[in-house]
Amino acid sequence: MTDTHDFLAATRGFYDAVAEDYAERFRGETATRTPLERALLGAFAELVGPGGTVADLGCGPGWVTAHLASLGLDVFGLDLSESMLAIARREHPELRFEQGSMLGLDLADGELAGVVSWYSSIHTPVDRLPALLAEFRRVLAPGGHLLLAFQAGEEPLRLERPWGHPVTLDFQRRRPEQLARLLTDAGFTLGSRTVREPDERFGESVPQAFLFARRPA
Repeated sequence: MTDTHDFLAATRGFYDAVAEDYAERFRGETATRTPLERALLGAFAELVGPGGTVADLGCGPGWVTAHLASLGLDVFGLDLSESMLAIARREHPELRFEQGSMLGLDLADGELAGVVSWYSSIHTPVDRLPALLAEFRRVLAPGGHLLLAFQAGEEPLRLERPWGHPVTLDFQRRRPEQLARLLTDAGFTLGSRTVREPDERFGESVPQAFLFARRPA
């Protein structure tokens, strides 16, 4: 089994190193860059509804967090990287951002109405995915909703020395049916499965996948 400390430390170190360059490069290519992504996040907000708390886990610079807040959700962001969180707090001072790991959330059982993992599970090794999904289910209230976004595929992408920084990280691609099966095994009810083709405007080379799931009431 993959050592939790090793891959968390690698992920944190990578994003701490590249945070400012990442934010500058992708600022115009946020999660709301296509009508489909906007529709999916809007559907999530409608499903959750007002009143409950939502966590954007692996929030990075906080762009998805801010969009969900604009849709009327009571949302906060969490990320491993303090450098990413510094950008999120600087650009969205009205929102709450916390440092932490998705595998060990400092939240009570059933505390959340919704969880978004927007391309944030992609650094979790496959053997740790059941534990990750179990943690998502633990913190969701009965009837709570989960939205997962990830790159679809078989082969991981390895980034080495991005923007000249001496760091390397693997980006795991998943088959949607694989993740759907793991969600079911973790006790979720699958709501929908959406896959869109890669968009060359954003340098994508593989399809993008989005899964809605729900903790049964």
